[in-house]
Amino acid sequence: MDLIDDGPAPQGNQPEYTVSELSGAVKRVIEGEFGLVRVRGEVGRVSRPSSGHLYFDLKDDRAVIAAVSWKGQVARMQVRPEEGMEVVATGRMTTFPGQSKYQLIVEDVAPAGAGALMAMLEKRKAALQAEGLFDPARKKPIPYLPRVIGVVTSPSGAVIRDILHRLRDRFPRHVLIWPVAVQGQDCAAQVAAAIRGFNAIEPGGPIPRPDVLIVARGGGSLEDLWGFNEEVVVRAAAESRIPLISAVGHETDATLIDHAADLRAPTPTAAAELAVPVRLELLAALDALGARLTRGIGQGLILRRQRLRDLSRALPRVETLVSTPRQRLDAAGLRLGAGLGLAVARKHRDYDRVAGRLQPAALRGLVARQADQVAVKGERLRRAILLRLERRGERLEALAARLAPALARMLGDAGRKVADGRRDLARLAERLEAAPRQQLARLADRLEALDRTRVTLGYHETLKRGYAVVRGDGAVVTSKAGAEKAAALEIEFRDGRLLVGGRAGKRTKGEGESGQGSLF
Repeated sequence: MDLIDDGPAPQGNQPEYTVSELSGAVKRVIEGEFGLVRVRGEVGRVSRPSSGHLYFDLKDDRAVIAAVSWKGQVARMQVRPEEGMEVVATGRMTTFPGQSKYQLIVEDVAPAGAGALMAMLEKRKAALQAEGLFDPARKKPIPYLPRVIGVVTSPSGAVIRDILHRLRDRFPRHVLIWPVAVQGQDCAAQVAAAIRGFNAIEPGGPIPRPDVLIVARGGGSLEDLWGFNEEVVVRAAAESRIPLISAVGHETDATLIDHAADLRAPTPTAAAELAVPVRLELLAALDALGARLTRGIGQGLILRRQRLRDLSRALPRVETLVSTPRQRLDAAGLRLGAGLGLAVARKHRDYDRVAGRLQPAALRGLVARQADQVAVKGERLRRAILLRLERRGERLEALAARLAPALARMLGDAGRKVADGRRDLARLAERLEAAPRQQLARLADRLEALDRTRVTLGYHETLKRGYAVVRGDGAVVTSKAGAEKAAALEIEFRDGRLLVGGRAGKRTKGEGESGQGSLF
């Protein structure tokens, strides 16, 4: 017999699935069984692409689960996972058919107890300390009496009120407040931006540059203060060129910004006390120093008067000092008369000897020679003056030639600016005239929209669609029991109200076997 091959043998009743059908079935099973789960494990590989999503692994000693948080979920996380952290992740299980794997969509991440947070804090502290950010040599001295104080804190808490109250009591100063969030996901970025913003203020500008900064927050748990342990805040505090006082939490609370700041205050109130001295104490000290100065000056004068008296006793008498010079003066006076006579006689002889040589002809020759010299110098002076006047005239003509075009250009520019100003003024006038009409039109449209919304949301529109409102004894009835208890019922329809008397729906004695009641 010949055997005929008709193709592969049948495989029974087992159904055939496509790849997509099988992947979808697996996806539905996993998502149905694990709608919302909490998974505890150690964070492995962490990836942060430019899309803003967060990809990481959760692992223990025997298995690994891929986890992903979308951009919006990452923004709401109080603590972001870092490699090596032990966390509890909350989310839902799903599959990724493109790679035939299952994964956890994480909505929130919390450290697995305070121990994990402390371990991560110590690790970050050691890394930043190794970079030298906590080195005491980097710290700057706090000014004794700052003119301007910058405060980085929440504007609505009790902290800023305590700081301002303490500054007002001790020594009022000019305070600049940079409002920030002191808790939550935005805390670290806003605090770092505030510190860098204060440092970016230029001295002598319209906004005064602070002489000292205070970063303050009230007490709280380790999770509440975690924003001040972020690396971006620590680096901003270490890079600050303005001296910075950290006043985060109470005395027992410790954050990394305390180590990077130039000075740590146990409380926000203590930070204000460290920033300024007590004005009354300074005034008292100034008064005491003034009194000491007055007493010192008076005592010095007394001592110098006594010293002067002591020295005057050692000096010789005035008559003794001037007696010898007086005798020399008298002797010189006696010789003066004879000396003057001899001097006059000597001068007469010298005059007679010189007068013999002074003849009129010699004087006339000298006068003529001097006159010739004066004439020559006068001619030279006249020519010099004429030459200078000629040069000044040429220069004046050149300047006049340059001045005319410049004046024409200035007049042309002024005319154009006036024309431009008139056009701008006309446009502004048109806009000013049209602005009220446009504003009234917008307000009218908004009022009309609100009225339509009021009508749409009212219950009368619901009545038009076939519904009714039942009231019992004046109140709205929403249940059968309430209707049975009411003495009278009122039903409101779209076009009016209907009053129903008696206790509706209740069986009374004397009714038929059917138990039907009467409505009045």
